[in-house]
Amino acid sequence: MPSANSSTVTSVTDPIKAMYHKITWKLIPFLCFCYLAAYLDRINIGFAKLQMLSQLQFSETAFGLGAGLFFVGYILFEVPSNLVLEKVGAKIWIARIMITWGLLSACTMLVTTPTQFYVLRFLLGAAEAGFLPGVLFYLTTWFPTHRRGRIIALFMIGLPLSSVIGGPLSGWIMGHFDQAAGLRGWQWLFLVEAVPSVLLGIGTFWALPNGPAQAKWLSSEEKVLLEGELRLDDADSKDSKTSFKDGFFNLKVWMLGGIDFSILLSAYAMGFWMPTFIRNAGVIDPFHIGVLTALPSVAALLGMLFIGASSDRHRERRWHIIVPFLIGSVAMATSTFFTHNVAATVALFAIASAAIIGAVPVFFSLPATFLKGTAAATGFALACSLANIAGLVSNSMMGIAIDVTGSSAGALWFFAGCLILSSLLVVALPAKLVNR
Repeated sequence: MPSANSSTVTSVTDPIKAMYHKITWKLIPFLCFCYLAAYLDRINIGFAKLQMLSQLQFSETAFGLGAGLFFVGYILFEVPSNLVLEKVGAKIWIARIMITWGLLSACTMLVTTPTQFYVLRFLLGAAEAGFLPGVLFYLTTWFPTHRRGRIIALFMIGLPLSSVIGGPLSGWIMGHFDQAAGLRGWQWLFLVEAVPSVLLGIGTFWALPNGPAQAKWLSSEEKVLLEGELRLDDADSKDSKTSFKDGFFNLKVWMLGGIDFSILLSAYAMGFWMPTFIRNAGVIDPFHIGVLTALPSVAALLGMLFIGASSDRHRERRWHIIVPFLIGSVAMATSTFFTHNVAATVALFAIASAAIIGAVPVFFSLPATFLKGTAAATGFALACSLANIAGLVSNSMMGIAIDVTGSSAGALWFFAGCLILSSLLVVALPAKLVNR
C-alpha cells in the first residue's frame, strides 16, 4: 500500500505534468513552424545562388556581402525589437515580424543589381530582428529553468527542419518552375517560400496568447499551478538581474554573445554554403543537391533533441556545450580534405551539424538562469545581436576565400578554431549559476 507521502507526490506531480504537456502542445508546434519559415526565408538564398549568380552576373564576393548584410539590419534592430515585444506582447509583435519578413523575402525575386540585393537583404534582417530572442524570452514566461533545455530544443528543431524540408523543396522549385510564367527558378523560390511566413504571421493573432493569464485553454487551477511553479523558479534564482542596465552591461551576456558568435560562424557557413559544397563535390542536379543538403540537417535535429534532453536530465549545461563544440570543430576542419568526395562531405558535415547545432538549445537555456524580466529580454537580444555579426563575417569570409584561393578551407579552419576558443568562455561560466 502506498504511503501518504507517495500519494501526495502523485497527486501533485500528475497535474503538473498534464499542465506542461498541454502548454507544450499548444505553443511549441506553432512556434517551431514559425522558426522553420523564418530560417527558410533566411537561407534559401544559398539555393538561389546556384542560378542567380550566373544570370545576374554577381561575383562570389558580392553574394557573400549581400548574404551578410542581412545581419547588419538584424543586429541593429535586435535589442529594440525585443524591448518592444516585452511592452506590446508576443501576439502583435511576432505577427508583425513574420508578415513583414515574408513580404520582403518575396520582393527578392525582383532583384536585378547588386545594390538592390544589398538593400533588400538589409531590410529583411531588420524585419526579422527580434524573432528568435523574442520567442526565447516568451518561453521563459511559461517554463521554469530546469525544463527549458528540452523545450528550446523542441522549438528550435525548426532550424534543421527548414533544411530537411527546404532543401529538397528548394531544389524541386528551381528545377521544375524555371521559365514558368516568364520567371526563373530562383525567382519562384523566393515567391513560393515567402507564403508560409505571411500565413503563419496572420495565424499568430489566434495561436499565441501574450502570457499564461491570457491563455483561454488553461483552467483557473492550471494558471495558479503554473504561477506557483514559476514563482518557485524565481526563488531559486533570487539573485537574478531584472533591469535593462543589468541585461546590457553584463559581462556574462557579452560572453554568451562571444560563444554564440562561434556557433553561428559555423552554422551559417553550413546553412548558406552547403549547396555549394555539395555541387563542388560533383553533384549537379538541384533536386539531388537539395536532398543531400537535408541529411546534415536531419543529424542536427537529432542532435538537438538528444543533447537538450540530456542536459535537462543531468541539470548540466557547460559540458553539454563544450564536448559538442570540440567534436564539431574537428569534423568541420576534416571536411576540407574531402572536398571532391560527396559521401565524406555529407557525412562530416552531418557530424558537425549534429554537434554544433545540437548544442544550441542548451546554450539558449543559459541567459535566463541569471536574468529575468527586462534584463532577460535585453540579454537575449544583445547576445543574439553580438552573435549575428558572425553572419556578416562568415558569409563575407567564405565568398572572399573562394574568390581569392578557389577553396573554402581557410575559412572553415578559422571557424573551427573559433569554436575551440569559445569553449574556454563556456568553462568560465560559473557551474553553480548555469547548471540548474
